[in-house]
Amino acid sequence: MGLFKVKGAVYKPVCEVDLSPDSDEVYIRANVKAPRMAGLLIEVFAWFLELPILGGILMYTLKRINLLHKLVSFVDLQEPPLFVPMHPHQGIQEKEVKYLELDMPPHEKVQQAMDCIESPENVSKTQKLDFQQWTIPEFFMAYTTGETTPLMVAERFIADVRESSSSSLNMSFFINFCVEDILKQATESTLRYKRGEPISVLDGVLVAVKDEIDCMPYPTTGGTKWLHKVRKCKDDSCCVKRLRLCGAIMVGKTNMHELGAGVSGINPHYGPARNPYNRNKITGGSSSGSAAVAAAGLCPVALGVDGGGSVRLPAALCGVVGLKPTFSRVPREGVLPLNYTVGMVGILAASVEDALIVYGAISGDHISDQNGVTAVPDQPKLPLPLLKSANYTSYDIKMARYGKWFDDCSIDIKVCCYNAVTKLSEKYGWKIVDVTVPELEVMRLAHYVTIGSECSSSMSRYSQNLKAEMGWDVRFVLSANGSFDSQEYLNAQRIRNRQLQFHEKIFSVADIIVTPTVGYQYYNPSPPDSTKIIRVKDFRRAVFIMHGTFCQYDSI
Repeated sequence: MGLFKVKGAVYKPVCEVDLSPDSDEVYIRANVKAPRMAGLLIEVFAWFLELPILGGILMYTLKRINLLHKLVSFVDLQEPPLFVPMHPHQGIQEKEVKYLELDMPPHEKVQQAMDCIESPENVSKTQKLDFQQWTIPEFFMAYTTGETTPLMVAERFIADVRESSSSSLNMSFFINFCVEDILKQATESTLRYKRGEPISVLDGVLVAVKDEIDCMPYPTTGGTKWLHKVRKCKDDSCCVKRLRLCGAIMVGKTNMHELGAGVSGINPHYGPARNPYNRNKITGGSSSGSAAVAAAGLCPVALGVDGGGSVRLPAALCGVVGLKPTFSRVPREGVLPLNYTVGMVGILAASVEDALIVYGAISGDHISDQNGVTAVPDQPKLPLPLLKSANYTSYDIKMARYGKWFDDCSIDIKVCCYNAVTKLSEKYGWKIVDVTVPELEVMRLAHYVTIGSECSSSMSRYSQNLKAEMGWDVRFVLSANGSFDSQEYLNAQRIRNRQLQFHEKIFSVADIIVTPTVGYQYYNPSPPDSTKIIRVKDFRRAVFIMHGTFCQYDSI
């Protein structure tokens, strides 16, 4: 294709890029150019892409018209590649934060997290809602007082899941759940409470797991009909083991977009996970089922995996909290190696407090790493915000806002998010710092090259022989993923390095970056009365995304 080679962009050194609000950096809107297809058309197009010669021409054309060649493939830039999003810890000590040792047992970290939040008695006195889901502390209080038992809750859960799977609803929340195993765990937890010996506040709490994470006795399908046949699940993942050590009840494997290769949550094998607020709307994906069960109140919390928004997007569209931790904070042992430098185990929960408790339980030192990606050396202690402190929201917090990016959404979302930022500023005195986050479209394309290359490397051993068992949209994505060459991958990692440096500069003048989660409404439940924050300055790329109560820790 050398005859048709596009002239790539020439990037200035990072030190010469202006990050002020008056910067002359050009904002490029994401504008994906591809034929809009469904049914037979996408089958034919995916088949053409898989052809040796015609497929290559089609893919080259798609890359070119979507600016990937100009912004990533053939660019001129000085930065060296950064293959893993690790950076030296700067030792910044935050106010109103409790620091935990990484090797602390999970149940002790859960107790430390509980010490950071208000007791459920105090919360219930101040909040009067027409509909309120029980939080983890409220379940613990109900179990302790004998108001209910884990067994009673499990039985109600099983009945509700069966109802949601009926032909009249067909919500498709779960791929697998085992009644006998759930009741066994619930019975053991109930007996512990009867003896007055609960392991932790998570004892008896129901937790759902995305079907990308190993959890016995279930196969790990990755949303496919074939993966569990070639990759056997032989043990719990590290994060599931830690939750079990806290007494949590693992209730099954939730639905997901096949191989995490999309953001709609529509699965051709197990059905589309439906939004609990409106069953005719999507949940978002790929952690679709996990977001849906948290929003529906079936579980207070669920685990997902996020490589390119797969926790944050469904959290936004289902109106729950979505947390993607920083690289290496949560071990990946026992997680499908689909995207090992960008995909992190994340949390979907009905409240910030519940997300904080589970984050404490599953984070910490790595046991081992099947992907060759080792834990960060000398990783800093785990910071948990003192949410119950009266001073937590009162000291000076600076919110970085890139106006062109913030405004790149529908009017209703822009108004909602502006009102949320204004409320934080007026109520708590937080300051808005206008900045420029440069090369966002470049970063999006570089991320696509990175996540696509990693997925292709992981799936290449299977994809040729098992294409017939895959959905056509996944076959389309895998063709695109396999088209990236070494130059494109290396340039993407150089861009990753640039973005890390840009964000470090922004976080030298601000604590968080605020922006809408999605650009327009697929479905947006009514926003809550208040917004709660987890401070994240300990992490180098922290994006506080305004959709109810939401915060994500992330490293590109």
